[in-house]
Amino acid sequence: MSTFKAPKGTYDLLPPDSAKYLAVREAISAPLRGSGYGYIETPGFESVELFARGVGESTDIVTKEMYAFETKGGDRLALRPEGTASVLRAALEANLHKAGNLPVKLWYSGSYYRYERPQKGRYRHFSQVGAEAIGAEDPALDAELIILADQAYRSLGLQNFRILLNSLGDKECRPVYREALQTFLRGLDLDEDTLRRAEINPLRVLDDKRESVQKQLTGAPLLRDYLCDACKAYHEEVRELVTAAGVVFEDDPKLVRGLDYYTRTTFEFVHDGLGSQSAVGGGGRYDGLSEMIGGPALPSVGWALGVDRTVLALEAEGVELELPATTSVFAVPLGDEARRVLFAKVTELRKNGVAADFAYGGKGLKAAMKAANRSGARYALILGQRDIEQGVVQLKDLESGEQSAVGLNEIVAELESGLG
Repeated sequence: MSTFKAPKGTYDLLPPDSAKYLAVREAISAPLRGSGYGYIETPGFESVELFARGVGESTDIVTKEMYAFETKGGDRLALRPEGTASVLRAALEANLHKAGNLPVKLWYSGSYYRYERPQKGRYRHFSQVGAEAIGAEDPALDAELIILADQAYRSLGLQNFRILLNSLGDKECRPVYREALQTFLRGLDLDEDTLRRAEINPLRVLDDKRESVQKQLTGAPLLRDYLCDACKAYHEEVRELVTAAGVVFEDDPKLVRGLDYYTRTTFEFVHDGLGSQSAVGGGGRYDGLSEMIGGPALPSVGWALGVDRTVLALEAEGVELELPATTSVFAVPLGDEARRVLFAKVTELRKNGVAADFAYGGKGLKAAMKAANRSGARYALILGQRDIEQGVVQLKDLESGEQSAVGLNEIVAELESGLG
């Protein structure tokens, strides 16, 4: 038993379950890779100020959940709690927006960290795949990202998820709504922290999950009633484009994402089989974030989908992913000379794209065959001294139990053919 354990609220990804996570990451990123999005990878930590400015001083992420620390050199850093601010920072630093081809379309995959109360579906370390389209204000871009996320989930076999859609307005119409909402909130029986949050960003209060707060929000003014004509037209075009693509969504006038940088289009993917932690992903438009972190005006839109939450959603629906076999052929040598000959054949098989493993550690036949069965391989290659003298190797089908002798020089072609 090890002295050490994974930190509270985290998890280890171990075979065979880890294969599901890899398959989910692959499925989510596949539509992006086919739509002009290039891969980006950013550091696991950034300046605290980047998240304070971008994510928002009033958000729970910044005030309560961020892992912040000071380096020996006096720098204030934080483990990244989300991906958008980091990706936009990297794009600005590299001047990708000046290359003359906007929008800059990027996708990423990685781990993120928030100090939250651990529960199923909510971890302190979690994995996401995200996409950002930087530098263009176009309803078709918003629609594209919603459609690509829907496509990713459908490709995994998920059926019971819902897409919630709303508009948060822009700098023209949101201030009017903000004032109306603040006036409403000041008349409620709220604690001091919540009232303070309402003065900084009242939309944050709408996102409060506590029942004591939610039951008081009945009758709160809705943003859709305050949208300017431009925001109404923009939102309607997004709705029309998504509908025309055959993607079903629900209008949710109360939907507010948990980050301050969102404007106009906002959306969330929820799965009703996950209990209270029903969101599996979400995103929206963030036209002012670039300016918040010191860049030029670059209207942008993006999303992040939770890998952990998606795996839980698949399990809730009983969806079994078709995972590639980690091992197709398992080699069992009997004796030192057979070990050398068979190891060379395993190397040759691997070079030819056949997933092959080897009975390491000098196991006897019985133990080696148990290892072959546990590996999930379709075939076992068994080689003894008499086989070497005859120039053959025993090929055993581990599903049917059938066994036959195949020429040593023919085994690679035989296995390539048998494995299709």
